[in-house]
Amino acid sequence: MTTLRDRHELLAQLLRDLRNQSNLTQTGVASALGKPQSYVSKYESGERRLDLVELSDLCRVLGVSLHDLVSLFEKGEE
Repeated sequence: MTTLRDRHELLAQLLRDLRNQSNLTQTGVASALGKPQSYVSKYESGERRLDLVELSDLCRVLGVSLHDLVSLFEKGEE
C-alpha cells in the first residue's frame, strides 16, 4: 500500500522531472511564477505543498495541462 508520504514524494519527483524536461532551472520557474527560487526548492523537496491554484500556475509554466499532470501522477501510483 502506498503511503501519503510516498504519494507526496511521487508528486515532487514528477514536478522535478517535468521541470528538467522543459529545460528550466528552479530559478527560471520561480521567475515565471513571480516567486523566489526557494519556493520551487521547497515544493520539489517535499518541504512545501502546493494548492490547486499554485499547481495550475506551475503547469502553465511547465507547458503541461493540469489534466496531463494528474494522469502522469496516477500512472506513477500504479
